[in-house]
Formats: sequence, C-alpha cells, structure tokens
Amino acid sequence: MDAGTRNRRISNGYYNRGLERAKNRDLTGAVEALKKSLRFNKYHTDARNLLGLVYNEIGEVAAALAQWIISLNFQERDNRAEEYLRRLEDARGYLETADQAAKKYNQALGYAYSDNEDLAVLLLMRLVEEVPNYLKAQRLLALLYIHHEDYTKAGRCLYQALKVDRYNPDCQRYMAIVKQNTGRAEVERRKLKNAFSHRQMQDDDIILPPTYKENTGWQSVLNILAGLVLGAAVIFFLVMPASREALGQTHNEEARRYLEQINQLNLTIDGMQQEVEDAKKAREDAQSSLDRMVDTSGGILSQYQRLVQMLDAYRNEDLGAVARIYVETDFSVLADGVLDNTVTWLQRDMADKAYVLLAQMGDEAAARAGGAVEAIDYYQKSLTLKGDNPEVIYKLGLVYQGQEDTAAANQYFGDVIMNYPNSEYAALAKEKRGY
Repeated sequence: MDAGTRNRRISNGYYNRGLERAKNRDLTGAVEALKKSLRFNKYHTDARNLLGLVYNEIGEVAAALAQWIISLNFQERDNRAEEYLRRLEDARGYLETADQAAKKYNQALGYAYSDNEDLAVLLLMRLVEEVPNYLKAQRLLALLYIHHEDYTKAGRCLYQALKVDRYNPDCQRYMAIVKQNTGRAEVERRKLKNAFSHRQMQDDDIILPPTYKENTGWQSVLNILAGLVLGAAVIFFLVMPASREALGQTHNEEARRYLEQINQLNLTIDGMQQEVEDAKKAREDAQSSLDRMVDTSGGILSQYQRLVQMLDAYRNEDLGAVARIYVETDFSVLADGVLDNTVTWLQRDMADKAYVLLAQMGDEAAARAGGAVEAIDYYQKSLTLKGDNPEVIYKLGLVYQGQEDTAAANQYFGDVIMNYPNSEYAALAKEKRGY
C-alpha cells in the first residue's frame, strides 16, 4: 500500500469518527477528529465542509467561512460548501450579527482583563441572548459568574453551553465546580447511595422468641427494679465511656470534613487561577483581532464575505464585479495562514487588471446620461489602486467640469499639469483651464 492510499484511509477513519461525534453533539471531539482527518488529506471535501458546519454550530462563523472557502477552492463543482455560503449570504443579517458577536466577545474579554468584570458580564449577557449557541461567550460568562461566586447563574450558562456541545471538557469541569458549591453534587451522591441501600425494617419483620410470655404482679416489679440497677450499671460502665469516645470521634469527623472543604476550595481556587491564565493567553491572541475590528465594514467576517463574492464573480466571469469588490477588501485581515494561497493568487491576478477595469467602467458611466456620480466613484477607486495615472486624473477633471464644479475640476487639471508635465494629458489640461 503506497503512502497516499494509506493517508486517505486514515483520513476517512478520522472523518467517520468526527461525523459520529458530531451526531452525538460532542462538537469539541468532532473538531479534533476532523482536523486530524484534514491533516492526512487536506483535499477531503466532506471533512472540511463538516468542520465548517461544526464551527458554525458553536458560533465560530469566521472559521466556518474559511473552511468552506478553502473547500470551494479545492473543488469548484458539486460542492455543498457553495450551498452553505449561499445560505449564509441569503440569511438576512446573519453575517452582520455574527460579526458583531465576535466583536462583543473580544470586547468583553478585554473588559475582563482590565478589571471591568461588571461591564464584561453585562456585554456577555446581551450577547448570549442574541446568540445562545455562541459557546465561547457562554463559557466566559459562566467563568465570570463563578469568580463572583454566583453559581446559580453560572450553572444556567453552562447548561446552555452543554446543550450545544454535550461533552465540552471545560464546561464539564466548570459544572462540577458549580454543583459542588450549590449542593447538587451531594444530592446526586445521596440519591446514588439510597438507590443501593437496604430497606428499613418494618413492624411485620419483628419475630418473637418462642419462650416469650407475659409477666404480671410482683414479678413485673422485680423485673423493673432489676432493670433500673442494670441500666445504671450499663450507663456507668458502657454508655458514658462510649459517649465520650463518640463525642471525640464527632469532633474529629467535623475537623476532617472542614479540612476536606478547605482543600476543595483550594483546588477550586487553583483551577480558577489556571482558567484565568488560559483566558489571559486567549486575550493576548485576540488582541490583534480587536485592532482590526473597529467597524462593521472592516470586520473580519465582512472581508471573508467579500472574498466569497469575488470567487463567485470569477466563476461567473464577471471581472468588473471582482474589481469593484477587490478595491474595498482589506487583504491583511485575510492573511491568516489558511487562505494565503487563494489570497496571493487573487492579488497577483488583479494587480494589473483591477485599476484598468475600474477606469473602463468609469468611462462607460461618464458616457451615460446621469452617470457622472458613478463615473467619479469608479475613477477614484481606480486611483486608489494606481495613483500615478494622468489619464484617469484628467478624466476626473472633465467629469467635475461637466458637473460645473470648477474648483474640483481645476484641482485635477492642475495635478496633471504639475506632476505629469510630459504626458499628453498635460496640454489638454492646460487647454481646459484656459492657459
């Protein structure tokens, strides 16, 4: 068996495992298995598409988009990823909501580490109301509630999170802390103990010995006196020492129980400190994302959406649409190490095309009645990509002159005259300015 066939078989095995875990709502386990599947065969379309679905289910929409875009790049035809992407685009407001959710989560994370935990809780409360399946937000909110010893609210968050990802290890660990501090763990232990304990003795279970007979009169009086004497002896010799010993054992048992509670609290504090350290690292990893998420138009999801639209326009051979979207895309946001090859290919292809296509669309708009505003927009976008283009600068001046905006027209004509004196458009610009 060659290495390629072996890798494909291993990849299929991990894919089947990921599919089974996803069906059982073990989404964290599904992600791990599907990532291993793609490690052995990055062209496994079904595994990549399923990974995108799992990411989308836990609220990681950006990661889902990335997987589906890569999937389409590897397999353009008969690929379910195209349908998934179309559904996201058709779902009114879905991508915007997901984009805002990612920003709010990172903002809440920032609040939590700048000692503004109350603000972080308020922001996360609104976030989980809008997006209940956002696993990271539910988990962070639960951790903040635990830190404030509000275990009931923490339990509600963890309950919602475990409905999404049933076997999430972090959520299960937090839930154990919540149960320990709300008494639920002790209740569950008692229920288990009672389920296997013996039943209590009933009245019918008492068996009288065959020698039993009733005593009356003086015999009863003597029996009572003898019983009093015997009872006094038993109390003096047996009960009192046993009581002292039992009292000592009770004190020892209470002390042991208190020590166990103290140790459990120490373990809880250590666990929470570790979670804080983990969250601090996550905060540092997310800081770069925060810097790039200033507004909706610059959000990561918006850039992924533009990338999807460009690839779709390529398939439809609409290069004009590609150029329009290309000039508005922040490619630095998309340089995530996953889509680098796709982004590099697209930038290389459009580097010498986009500004020309935009200028041509500007010419077409300028030739139409009422198309001046559209022409100005296309010309300015063309100059954004290639600023040293005297022809486009001159045409911008002509459009403004046609709009009777003399000041703007003279500004562009002056730019051509001053900065491109040797171009053929310098003489035309002088003529238009009346030199």
